[in-house]
Amino acid sequence: MEKSEGGNMQNNNEKEKQVNKEDEDPNINYRGWKVMPFIIGNETFEKLGAIGTLSNLLVYLTTVFNLKNITATNVINIFNGSTNFATLLGAFCSDTYFGRYKTIFFCTFASYVGLQVIQLTAAFKNLHPPHCAKDSITCKGPTVGQVAFLLVGFGSLLVGAAGIRPCNLAFGADQFNPNSESGKKGINSFFNWYFFTFTFAQMVSLTLIVYVQSNVSWAIGLAIPAALMLISCVVFFKGSKMYVKVKPNGSPITSIVQVIVVAIKKRRLKLPSQYSMLSLFNYVPPKSLNSKLPRTHQFRCLDKAAIMTPEDKTNPDGSPSDPWNLCSLQQVEEVKLLVRVIPIWVSAILYYVVIVQQHTIMVFQALQSDRRLGRHSNFRIPGATYYVFLMLSMTLWLPIYDRVIVPFLRRLTGKEGGITLLQRMGIGIFLTILSMLVSGIVEQHRRSLALTSPIGIQPRKGAISSMSAFWLIPQLALAGLAETFTSVGQVEFYYKQFPENMRSIAGSLFYCGMAGSSYLSTLLISIIHKVTEKSATGNWLPEDLNKGRLDYFYYMIAVLQVFNLGYFLLISKWYKYKGTETTTSSSLQLNQVSKPSQTSTNGV
Repeated sequence: MEKSEGGNMQNNNEKEKQVNKEDEDPNINYRGWKVMPFIIGNETFEKLGAIGTLSNLLVYLTTVFNLKNITATNVINIFNGSTNFATLLGAFCSDTYFGRYKTIFFCTFASYVGLQVIQLTAAFKNLHPPHCAKDSITCKGPTVGQVAFLLVGFGSLLVGAAGIRPCNLAFGADQFNPNSESGKKGINSFFNWYFFTFTFAQMVSLTLIVYVQSNVSWAIGLAIPAALMLISCVVFFKGSKMYVKVKPNGSPITSIVQVIVVAIKKRRLKLPSQYSMLSLFNYVPPKSLNSKLPRTHQFRCLDKAAIMTPEDKTNPDGSPSDPWNLCSLQQVEEVKLLVRVIPIWVSAILYYVVIVQQHTIMVFQALQSDRRLGRHSNFRIPGATYYVFLMLSMTLWLPIYDRVIVPFLRRLTGKEGGITLLQRMGIGIFLTILSMLVSGIVEQHRRSLALTSPIGIQPRKGAISSMSAFWLIPQLALAGLAETFTSVGQVEFYYKQFPENMRSIAGSLFYCGMAGSSYLSTLLISIIHKVTEKSATGNWLPEDLNKGRLDYFYYMIAVLQVFNLGYFLLISKWYKYKGTETTTSSSLQLNQVSKPSQTSTNGV
């Protein structure tokens, strides 16, 4: 018996290798690192352009367009949420109709148009309201035409982000042969270069470009990102003849919908037992990108989509003749993967509320703090630049975690990553609680000094606290540390837990979580602003932070994160990683029509 099983395994491995060779197109010329200067160059200039504008957009809306703090914050949160949610539509269009190359090229140009439109609002006086005088209490807001022109720029940026964000990582990976060792190493190196490029662009944007915008000229400071985005278009187009351009092969969303529809149709059927005449349809297409998944016990109601009745017919190649009446067990398990991930994704939405505050309201904290490099210095660091300390925290911690902490934990736990992906994400959520508590304490100190020993007065904004804005670094460092655990862990989690043909959607789901947090943050700010306006403690979030209680708002979010951590621990205990078999196939009668395929291993 042992010899027979060993022989079968060997035959299966040989067949699997043969299938892989058949799947590999000999006409594809993978150039790998030869085209990376074009792709990495495009990424660098694109990120410098987009981040160079978006990172300081909050200050631009309050100082040039004369919007109130709450209004500007909500506009930015809604815009960020919309751009992140749009990635789902961008991923669908890319996978189904256009392919990644055309999507990225068109959306990069759309981003350039958006940045150029925003730059024009600063360059021409007729496109923004008149500048407020220093001693003016009331300022004239923008006209309907000025707002409409600005929204055209926002709309173009939204189109650009929708296609670039979910496709750029996958397009870079397309340039390497996934079936060769050098190709696999190249893909891993490309991911490292991608995140390095992203961090580099953030730091340059938050320092040099933001400084030009805040201290030299908004027109020049916004022209620089627009020019960089135009260069990005040119660089990307230069390598067009050398790229591997994967053709769209249909959206996996169709398969998801089919499982749901068929499961509803067959909801009255009972799942087959060992002695039932019915069976579960277990078919995998010969050229499927996805690894074979074992049957799991969770969400068994979806298994009904794979019940094969006498009325269900199959084609000669084993595929169902009507995929809207019969789905394979493989399709069902792929949908289960998505359903299991959703509760984790909900927790991520709550987590990102903390990061949103450090990217928006923290800027107002900095503007009402002492931003001088020294007591006798006239140089003031722009408020938006302080966000760079969050990025620095990530940049410094990532190599330490990867090279020191992970090997140490690996020796203790025996796990490849040292700890599981969900444990890593849970640590990040705990750190957000600390970040919010520190934020509240620092705000109490800043406000107290502003009321007792201010160093200046700003129109509409109020007194400037004598507290150095460098006191904001601890809360930003903790937030950056949390990002290292939760955000990076979340990207890896989605990548490993999703089916192979849904990785564009996996990338868009990450951004959709950020979008949900932006909308949730907008809702929280609006509710708190309205509820506390007539309360005994006064408005928590007024124009002048010194008259409000921003520290209470931070403490409230800390409490929200405590509940989020408890929720996350519960769903983490319930979650089953991809490839974890919870029900043996021997308990069911399966209709085996599938190619030999390697069973997926645990995602951690």
